[in-house]
Amino acid sequence: MDKCIIVCEGIHDEERIRKVFHNAFCITTNGSEISDETLKMIKEYSKDYKIIIFTDPDQPGERIRHRVLEVVPNACEAFLPKKICISKNHKKVGIEHAPLSDIKDALENYIDKDAVLGSLELNDLYDLGLVGASNSSMYRANISAKLNIGNPNAKTFLKRVNALGITKEQLLKMIGEVNE
Repeated sequence: MDKCIIVCEGIHDEERIRKVFHNAFCITTNGSEISDETLKMIKEYSKDYKIIIFTDPDQPGERIRHRVLEVVPNACEAFLPKKICISKNHKKVGIEHAPLSDIKDALENYIDKDAVLGSLELNDLYDLGLVGASNSSMYRANISAKLNIGNPNAKTFLKRVNALGITKEQLLKMIGEVNE
């Protein structure tokens, strides 16, 4: 995690990350109402550090992710599925509730947009029924869960699968697995 800054939501998330990566440099947003000052700081740091967005798998977490991506479009992204981020009493969702091994895995396998490996286009998603069909959203959600890339809309899905270097053939195979 050298030369990286992890953007997370709160102090408990940061504490959990530091249990895995002891020297991790984190910036906490203090919830979904991320301040303009914090966004400016993240943008400034992005000149010298790789920014990794690692927010909770919920609506506020997605809002923070979107706001950071507005100021640092090439920020890297790490994801965890919602089902492993649920508190023991089942009332809260957050990175702070995830197993340490999953946090480690997510941060070691973040999506780096500067290293785009794939060449899929929106037309490919139409051809595969991942856009424009009545069940497109369901297929994208299932594949996104399998790839651990959040639950994005079609345009963001395309960016994320390209960042992972996923091919049209691999997507077709995943769709077949969803149908089984």
